[in-house]
Amino acid sequence: MKITQDKVAEIEYVLTVDGKVEDQSEPGDPLVYLHGHNNIIPGLEDALEGHEAGDKLSVTVTPENGYGERDDENVQVLPRADFDDDIEVGASYFAQSDDGSVNPFTVVSVSGDDVTVDFNPPLAGQTLNFEVTVVEVRDATAEELEHGHAHGEDMDDEDE
Repeated sequence: MKITQDKVAEIEYVLTVDGKVEDQSEPGDPLVYLHGHNNIIPGLEDALEGHEAGDKLSVTVTPENGYGERDDENVQVLPRADFDDDIEVGASYFAQSDDGSVNPFTVVSVSGDDVTVDFNPPLAGQTLNFEVTVVEVRDATAEELEHGHAHGEDMDDEDE
């Protein structure tokens, strides 16, 4: 069975940037996703289209098909009073927008009452290199299609 729209794919992967491993699936615990529903970055999803279990591929994803280009306007200075506890440089936090959406950010520096934060994804502006093995491809269940994501064998859906 080939990876196409509405199929659930299981992949093992190693992501490197400039030769450094940034992320990888755990051995025996592949990433499970619903293809065609924006659950993984576009460049990787496009490259996986049409592949089947057992296929191994190397995929290079440019920033525009990955996490986007870095945007200097996404670096902002916030008042220290906006933070509840100790602030750790390099740590990731979450901010809630006026519309209720939650946006992750990373603390870049702390100077007096100013906290410089970066709302860019950590890998924005980076070329991503994936080594991928397709482990399994199957039809999505009606529930997975309704929810827009794969559930996997041991996923708990009580929060859906």
